[in-house]
Amino acid sequence: MFDIQAIIQRALAEDLGPGDITSSTTVALHSESKAEFLAKEDFILAGLDVARETFRQVDPKVCFFSYAKDGDEVKNGDVFACLDGPARSLLQGERVALNFLQRLSGIATHTRRFVEVLQGTAAAVVDTRKTTPGLRVLEKYAVRVGGGRNHRFNLADGILIKENHILAAGGITAAVASARKMAPHTLKIEIETQTLAEVREALEAGADIILLDNMPLEMVREAVKEIQGRALVEASGGVALDTVRPLAEAGVDFISVGALTHSSEAVDISLLFSGIV
Repeated sequence: MFDIQAIIQRALAEDLGPGDITSSTTVALHSESKAEFLAKEDFILAGLDVARETFRQVDPKVCFFSYAKDGDEVKNGDVFACLDGPARSLLQGERVALNFLQRLSGIATHTRRFVEVLQGTAAAVVDTRKTTPGLRVLEKYAVRVGGGRNHRFNLADGILIKENHILAAGGITAAVASARKMAPHTLKIEIETQTLAEVREALEAGADIILLDNMPLEMVREAVKEIQGRALVEASGGVALDTVRPLAEAGVDFISVGALTHSSEAVDISLLFSGIV
């Protein structure tokens, strides 16, 4: 379902178009070069295998060597990987490989910050489906590299009854009852709530997980007391680094953060030629 090779192939086709006219008109056909990936800030590395596969698809003659692995903390000034091969091929794969590395490392780094803030609590930070179209498998991988957990990969992964489902189904009780009747017994049923009255109704309906959406912190505390361990509790809605720990300390089990994938900044990495072979 998630063909990473195909994702890379599409990215290369998008970037190369009919051909790299600059390299073909300025770089000798048989020129060989070396190049180094240089970190220009501190970050959590993610996407090495994607970069490696990018150059393999451009030209199998390119040799890719890494001095670190995904999940490692890379420091500003570190050379964490290098290349050796036809100069034109290195130039043709450069932008796509960097785009993947910078994007995925940015997500991993952002996620790690949330994980560090939550240390000492029982809550886990999870992602959402707010991902770049076509890149979900890679972006969710980067969340795991950063120490976070994945929520649903797609709509088939679990039952999450949200506001519009509730309206379309005729209410919380009706929605949960229908899901319980139609879905396999192995699937948990999660329901989104915005008020304490909805939390109570979700409990009475037998929801397995109750999502507290955009609730003020004091209401989250009250909801957790109301639930009393009868269901797992997830909090969501505009969660930031300065608001995530109070939510965890309120007693929720999961905190979903859409910003992990939709708002993480790309890290700064350069690919610099280090010599002609």
